[in-house]
This record gives sequence, C-alpha cells and structure tokens, in this order.
Amino acid sequence: MAELPKRTLGGTGFEATILGYGAMEVRGAPAGPPISDGEAEKVLNAVLDAGINLIDTSIDYGRSEELIGRYIAHRRSEYFLASKCGCVPGAGMGAEHIHTAENIRAGVESSLRLMKTDYLDAVQFHRSITRREFEELGALDSALKLKREGKVRFIGVSGTLPNLDQQIGLGVFDVFQIPYSALQRDHENVIARASKAGAGILIRGGVARGAPSDWQSRSYYMVSSATMRQRWENARLDDLLGGMDRMEFMLRFTLTNPDLDTTIVGTRDPAHLRQNIEAALKGPLPEDLMREAIRRLDQAGSRSEQ
Repeated sequence: MAELPKRTLGGTGFEATILGYGAMEVRGAPAGPPISDGEAEKVLNAVLDAGINLIDTSIDYGRSEELIGRYIAHRRSEYFLASKCGCVPGAGMGAEHIHTAENIRAGVESSLRLMKTDYLDAVQFHRSITRREFEELGALDSALKLKREGKVRFIGVSGTLPNLDQQIGLGVFDVFQIPYSALQRDHENVIARASKAGAGILIRGGVARGAPSDWQSRSYYMVSSATMRQRWENARLDDLLGGMDRMEFMLRFTLTNPDLDTTIVGTRDPAHLRQNIEAALKGPLPEDLMREAIRRLDQAGSRSEQ
C-alpha cells in the first residue's frame, strides 16, 4: 500500500500523516463497546504498520492510555503522541474537568506513567475554556511549566467557538483540535485563522461515521443527529457520490481543506482502518465536485457566520 501523504503540523515542524488515529475507540466498556486486549493490540499495531504516525487519546478514554502503553510503547519513536489535560485521572468520560495547576500536572504524569513514555508530544486542554479559566487557577502556567521541563513538547486546546479566537490570540498554543466535516462547517474560517497564526490543526469528527444510518441518537460536536441527517438529505449529496460510499466522500471532503494538517479517525476494526487509509490515499475531491458540494451544503446550512 502506498504511503499516506504528510503535512507539517504548524510550528511544531512535525510531518504528520494526513490521517491520524483516534484511540477513543479502544476505550472499552462501559463508555464504549467491549474490546479484548488482543483486539486492542492488533488494531494499535495495525495503525503503526500502516504508517499512521499520530495517535490522539485522552485520560477520559477508558483504558486507551493503558493499552497504548502496554502494546505500542516499544514503538514510541514511530508516532506523535497527543493526549488531553483538565480531565481527572480515573473519573471517566463525562466527569467534570478541573482546571487547577495541580490537576493539570497530575493528569500529565498519569498519562506518562500509563503510556510508558518520558514525554507527550502534545497535551491538549480537553475543554474549550476561556482565558480567565486558563489563568485563574494556574492551569495554563502548569502546562507551560511541564513544557519547559520536557514532559510535554507542545501544548494545545481541543477548541470550539466562541472561545477559539481568544485562544488563538493568547499566542501560546502550538496545536488546536477542532471539529469539522462536510456537515459541520461552522469552524471553517477559524480553522484558517488558526493555521495562518502558525498552529498545527488536528481535525476531529471529519467523517462523522460517514452515513446517515450511523447518526441515530448521536450528536457530533454540538450538532444533533437529526440536523446532520437533514443537511445530508437537503444537499442531495447522494447524487454526487459517483461510486464513492458516504464514508469516503466525507473523509475526502475533509482532507480537501488546505488548512488542516491531519484528521483524526478512530476505529477498533483493522478492516475499517484499511478502508479509511484507502479512501485517504485517493486524495482530495476533484475541484468541480468540491465546488458543487460546497454550493449545496451552503444552501443546506452546514456553515454559519463565524
């Protein structure tokens, strides 16, 4: 299989594959489907064997960090490792985040221990908080101190509007992880602003599982499943597929955006991983198809003023 293209992750200088791996999918029960240790070992190594060189995880993602440490710590030189902070170790998904200096440090040190590494390539604040919240209890200073100590190489935010412009303006964040897909283009302009400011751009939700049948009873980064389905149908995107399946269309639409550096896609199935890679290797959508898709999606409301 051909090598995945790479893009420079902003000012970090790291050459990231355009497809990153979202390790939330190996979190296991109760937050996700059960996964055996053998299944986790297989998919994590398949990610690296396929040449993907960026892995995104979080304290919140169940056993994800533990399994990364257990099964691919010996391959640490092969991947850029990004985790999150603000989460409370052991609390699990949905728990309240705490933005104190002490909790930021405790979270990073827990991640280092679980993933059996001396450093995180990036730690990202897992909530898109305000400048006041970054500063009032020392959370940002703590992250910057961890960076000076070498425990973290770069810091970032898993950000959303309306706080993203303020976060960009602080001038201290190396990377931003931002939701974006054909059906959720609200952050399109701010992604461009963050990239122009020199930050690395990691996209999350870029596939949104790829098919309306997968959107039932789910929301994607503040957009309801009903809205996602309605946008797809109103834009008549099925008419534009031309032999593609919906997942391929969604992924290639996202990758066509010149301002992103990598898009994070998760799976617990090596076969699905191969399908994602094959779709990414087909490259951006043709210009005429992209123009028509954007025209239809604009009419369907996938982008608002930013």
